[in-house]
Amino acid sequence: MKTDDRHRVIAEVLRRKPEVGVEELMQACGASGATIRRDLEVLAAHGVLRRVHGGARSLIGQGQNPGYGQRELEEQDGKRRIAAAVAGLLADREHVWLDSGSTATAVARAVAGRELTLMPMSLQALNAVAGGEDANGQHPALLLPGGSVVPGELSFCGPLAESNIRSLRFDTAVLTPCAVDFKDGLLGHDLDDAAVKTAGLDSAARVVVAASAAKWEAHARVLVAGLARVDVIVTDRTFSAQEYAELKKYSVEVVSV
Repeated sequence: MKTDDRHRVIAEVLRRKPEVGVEELMQACGASGATIRRDLEVLAAHGVLRRVHGGARSLIGQGQNPGYGQRELEEQDGKRRIAAAVAGLLADREHVWLDSGSTATAVARAVAGRELTLMPMSLQALNAVAGGEDANGQHPALLLPGGSVVPGELSFCGPLAESNIRSLRFDTAVLTPCAVDFKDGLLGHDLDDAAVKTAGLDSAARVVVAASAAKWEAHARVLVAGLARVDVIVTDRTFSAQEYAELKKYSVEVVSV
């Protein structure tokens, strides 16, 4: 079992029960004790769990949205490919609104040396951009939204952030929804995050959605926007003929990676 798959299995076990032992995880993952202990150290460093004697204790409430630290470890290769494709859709000197979340942070890394004006909606994405530049010292000009910072997620939210977003106009908004549904469209886990996403979408001439395959299987309860508001979807999901027809109905361009 690959590292990403083991991390996903460990996180799923910890969502079902508050504490788990190394031996149980060895059986669930088909891995050695040494491998599982290394996995637990990595997940602990990302705030997914706390190491206890003989195993680990979850830091994620049962049934809750996985925290940023866990999501950053999931689907890393797919997110890098999605981020590279999103970066390829952006022209130099564009003004870009960039959503929060682990996929958005991957996009920030991919554009860190680009001549863009960028409003990142998380401190992780801000740090990714600020820490990178091209050979000539070029990196995006940064706009900050203000507002409150969500603990753990380190994303910007609140009325001040929404107001500042809506006072500007962007060439492209890059949205990273919590879930995508063919019937309801783009979804978020909470009202504050959905409100910020909606503000970014409403302020942009073009909407690019970056959504890994897992987002099409995920569940979220707050509507952000229907698929008719989307111009381009960048994803590593394989669609059926019926699903492609559904997206075509909304004139959505699909970029597969």
